[in-house]
Amino acid sequence: MATELLTLDEARRRMLTNTIVLGSESAPLCEAEGRVLRRDIVTTLPWPRFDHSTMDGYAIATSDLVGDGPFVLEVRGESAAGAPWREAIPNTSCRIFTGAPLPLGADAVVPQEHVRREGSHVHFRSAPRKGAFIRACGEDLAIGETAMTAGKRLTPGACVLAAMLDADAVMVSKVPSVALLPTGAELYKLGAKTPHGIPESISYGISALATQARAKARTYPIVPDDRDATTAAIERAFADADLVVTIGGVSVGDHDHVRAALSDVGASLDFFRVAIKPGKPLAFGRRGDKLFVGLPGNPSSAMVTFALFVMPLLRAMQGDLAPFGPRTKARLATPVARSNDRLEVARASFQFESDGVLEARAHSQQASGAATSLAGSDGLILVPAGAEPAPVGLVVDAHRWADF
Repeated sequence: MATELLTLDEARRRMLTNTIVLGSESAPLCEAEGRVLRRDIVTTLPWPRFDHSTMDGYAIATSDLVGDGPFVLEVRGESAAGAPWREAIPNTSCRIFTGAPLPLGADAVVPQEHVRREGSHVHFRSAPRKGAFIRACGEDLAIGETAMTAGKRLTPGACVLAAMLDADAVMVSKVPSVALLPTGAELYKLGAKTPHGIPESISYGISALATQARAKARTYPIVPDDRDATTAAIERAFADADLVVTIGGVSVGDHDHVRAALSDVGASLDFFRVAIKPGKPLAFGRRGDKLFVGLPGNPSSAMVTFALFVMPLLRAMQGDLAPFGPRTKARLATPVARSNDRLEVARASFQFESDGVLEARAHSQQASGAATSLAGSDGLILVPAGAEPAPVGLVVDAHRWADF
């Protein structure tokens, strides 16, 4: 087990290197949004399925038009979406509507605003180019073409495409199951107030983030500060879940039993400290095909480490080829106190300024146990270590909570 203080990038690299990708299952398309596709979707029919008009107007064959115009053509037939006109009649036009198949032989559409209709004839000044106002069969996707690649998360737009390709079910990754184990003798279940105790709160934020990563989290009963009880709880959790996440008890204090309990159940730790603030006591390991993450016990530390480390881990477990959420750049609007030897992860509010630059305002309350800045922040900023406070105007990496 590594005992050195790992950087953010090195710790995440180690976690993802040890990721165990879950199996796959068929899911109805109506329930697949946000899931990771595990099998390429290959077209068996072209899209569009047929040549069709993109405008209301008149379908014509450009070869029928001789000279520079103006032109006059008789109108024969009508083609509407779902009710096509197929007959090919030389030197005529066909009334056509948006989405309707082209009549045989037609290769252009004259929009209705470009013609004058007089009885059974249309008049127009100039010849359209071949293919005008037509979407050709197979223009988007040819038969045998890969429409969507495995490893991509299904967006709402991807679900539309899958439906267009008549895929009523898709093969996706199984949903990771996460066991959350809050630890600490001082904690009590909401509503069960005890003297000198505090309500267990962190699991509610962690569960919300896990759901955002399309995982299913279950919070187990609070684990007291006892090695045997901690061992039993972790053993139970490993039997139930793909990922076991403890909250608190992972450091080196006399009442921190998580690491010893992990050894008791035969789990191995890869590392347990990272060079970030807050969030230094973070542990990662595995037992067989199950993974383990030990979070710090303070609310902000737990939320920060879960967002930065466990969210990409959960996505990687689903076979997501892009497990990290998007990060952006933000300009500091306020100085930020920072550590001399650890990456400072500060809770901040974001706002676009008149020059179009995203500015970040770090909240004044950055204590590990503070929840007010969690509730009031838009996301996190990553401020490099330094001996002096980070100055106004410094450009840093930023993550929105919604993007993790």
